[in-house]
Amino acid sequence: MVSTDFTVAPSPLSAVPVSEPPQQPLGRIPVLDVRPCVDHGARPATSVVGEPFTVSAEVFREGHDAVNATIVLTDPDGVEHHVPMTCTNPGLSIWEGEVAADREGMWSYRVEGWSDPWATWVHDASIKIPADIDAALMRAEGAIVLERAAADPDRDEGGRCSLRSAADVLRDEQGHQATSALHLVTTGTAAVELGATPHRELVSPSADLPLLVERELALFGSWYEIFPRSEGAHVDPATGRWVTGTLRTAAQRLPAIAGMGFDVVYLTPIHPIGTTARKGPNNTLEAGPEDPGSPYAIGSPDGGHEAINPDLGTFEDFDAFVADATRLGLEVALDLALQCSPDHPWVTEHPEWFTTRADGSIAYAENPPKKYQDIYPINFDNDPAGIYAEVRRVVQVWIDHGVKIFRVDNPHTKPVEFWQWLIGDVARSHPDVIWLAEAFTLPAMMHALAKAGFQQSYTYYAWRNTVPELVEYGTELSGEAAAYMRPSFWPTTHDILTPYMQFGGPAAWKVRAAIAATMVPTWGIYAGYELMEHVARPGAEEQIDNEKYELKDRRWDDVTEAGGSLIGWLTMLNRVRREHPSLQLLRNLTFHHVDDENLLAYSKSRTLADGTTDTVIVVANVDPHSTRESTLRLDMEALGLDWGAQLHVEDLVTGAQWVWGEATYVRVGVETEPVHIVSVRHA
Repeated sequence: MVSTDFTVAPSPLSAVPVSEPPQQPLGRIPVLDVRPCVDHGARPATSVVGEPFTVSAEVFREGHDAVNATIVLTDPDGVEHHVPMTCTNPGLSIWEGEVAADREGMWSYRVEGWSDPWATWVHDASIKIPADIDAALMRAEGAIVLERAAADPDRDEGGRCSLRSAADVLRDEQGHQATSALHLVTTGTAAVELGATPHRELVSPSADLPLLVERELALFGSWYEIFPRSEGAHVDPATGRWVTGTLRTAAQRLPAIAGMGFDVVYLTPIHPIGTTARKGPNNTLEAGPEDPGSPYAIGSPDGGHEAINPDLGTFEDFDAFVADATRLGLEVALDLALQCSPDHPWVTEHPEWFTTRADGSIAYAENPPKKYQDIYPINFDNDPAGIYAEVRRVVQVWIDHGVKIFRVDNPHTKPVEFWQWLIGDVARSHPDVIWLAEAFTLPAMMHALAKAGFQQSYTYYAWRNTVPELVEYGTELSGEAAAYMRPSFWPTTHDILTPYMQFGGPAAWKVRAAIAATMVPTWGIYAGYELMEHVARPGAEEQIDNEKYELKDRRWDDVTEAGGSLIGWLTMLNRVRREHPSLQLLRNLTFHHVDDENLLAYSKSRTLADGTTDTVIVVANVDPHSTRESTLRLDMEALGLDWGAQLHVEDLVTGAQWVWGEATYVRVGVETEPVHIVSVRHA
């Protein structure tokens, strides 16, 4: 005989529950890996007004009941906006949804996972009722779900009535056959109501993540850089001596800049320039009596960062320049270069703000083997409170005179925490101020500066010239980093003239501008790009006779397109950017394959308010020395098209029209134009 006399051991103390469910942070319905998420939510993701971006998360639950997810976007007033999500990868439980904020300010977003009893019932009933399995029971359970949904506190009376009527249909076994009742409630007004306002149970929210929404120019804009002293500069025929340009003569250049479609005119430093260790042409150590010196060697007895070089004019002249720019639809960006000439007032008033060497001298700037004897870097560790306050005062001076954009010179040589404080403090009273980081440095620092608050950043674009390099870089910049870092593409600057531009000829200058203008939303050029100034200084990736050290007279009145000017090309690019909203976004970049390894292809699409889609496809020949022909192979799924679809396209460069398909012949290069920029009309 088998004994049934069992003794049950007492439970140990450790088995007694010590906390109350639900266990955090997973929640009843787990919501994991919400993206975008910058530094685990410590810093905000960024967007601009109207910019769509995707929020994703892993959302799942135990068993087989249906699960669903919602994005909750909370505006600066605390009002919540619910956006439905779609499971885009059921095998990995990935849910996605697209959101866009409609005004500036600090928003937040979270993902809520929830049990979906309606979807669970529809799934089960659609299997069982047609097979006559527990049909009556399924009808009763469906009616219960509908009545629970009708009791939701946020549902309007019309929605309640439709749900209760559907519940009555399920309960009326005499008036409606089971399959007929199933069809009525799953296709009628009740289904529409639950699609618009779902019945959510076991709602499990993720943590709220911050979202900073800024004005459009923080993402999309075209920049034009000038040295104000060169605009209007000329040699006096009577004396043979240079006459400097001024803020007044520089203002005369503004209509031409606006006429090419640029949004921002960026001024290199306009402050007094020191004479001690002043640099001569091409950074030589000996300056002649008429050499103007580098505007980055800031400070003289005439003042420092809060002053204007008397050679350029007065604050009245500067205010007039800003007013003229504003009338033309231009914003003024000012260079903020936190460094000093040995003659800067700070050197004598606050010697502790600099680094003193063992011999008692103040250390000048060096980037071995380069030496900048005319510049003293600021040491932010000696008196951070004093330096922070003084820089904040200087910035406010220019804000008060109409400057809303600062291009910051070498921010990576200053503490990141300083920029985080400065940008944040300015934003408290002037949230529309935009900061561009000129930081050609390690990726970690570039990303940190963006997280600290810089809305835009210079990039390595000038050195990314092959198709693989551009695809890799474009993919990186438009991917996860786009949640906080906005790239600005410049083919050249006053310090950068790559071999590609030195030896590529007109095709290089055209294609590099075209890619910069269409791959990312913000791009810029340095004055003289129209003239393709390509003669290099020996041993350096910069122009000979660098404008930092001397005046330039480009004789704009004599420049014509017939003479080889790129004015028309630049105007066309900016017009295309304005006319096509898809080019005004960063995160919508898709690359396509071309059989020829020298042909780069990508597209950008954007759904417009009227429901139509704006799509632009770019095919660029990165070999500036030859014409190339090959087969373009479009990713039709990425374009939202069937594989056999035809596309009616118009080349925005030449006006030509074609019909393209999945595989299309293309020919671009020096014998035609080096790039196709086509607008798509779906057939």
